[in-house]
Amino acid sequence: MLAYDYPLLGLFWSMFVFFLFFAWLMLLFRVFADIFRSRDMGGWGKALWSIFVILVPFLGVFVYVIAHGRDMTQRDIAAAQESDAQFRAYVQETAGSGSSADEIEKLAGLRDSGVITEQEFAAQKAKLLA
Repeated sequence: MLAYDYPLLGLFWSMFVFFLFFAWLMLLFRVFADIFRSRDMGGWGKALWSIFVILVPFLGVFVYVIAHGRDMTQRDIAAAQESDAQFRAYVQETAGSGSSADEIEKLAGLRDSGVITEQEFAAQKAKLLA
């Protein structure tokens, strides 16, 4: 009974419209986020773009993307590069620089405290220097 009231192509069309609306909604939020993170635009410019996007949503979003699409991309790339640099710095800091001299010094401390033997110290030292 449901198939006669709502045909299969109608279901596909409704799904298509829903996904387009969802994609536009995501774009709308990205545009608002980009308006407020833009450093090259002053307060009045941000206010005018926000009002334009609120009053005429579809036209405002599309005009903003056409006018500032390249800038949006550059800001996204810069944010991704900054995030990557922070991640790499965190990983290097967490992993430690661990130079061979530092490792040998740690091993010497372990040997002096009696945790490892002289033979184990020599074997680990040879590994580090190799």
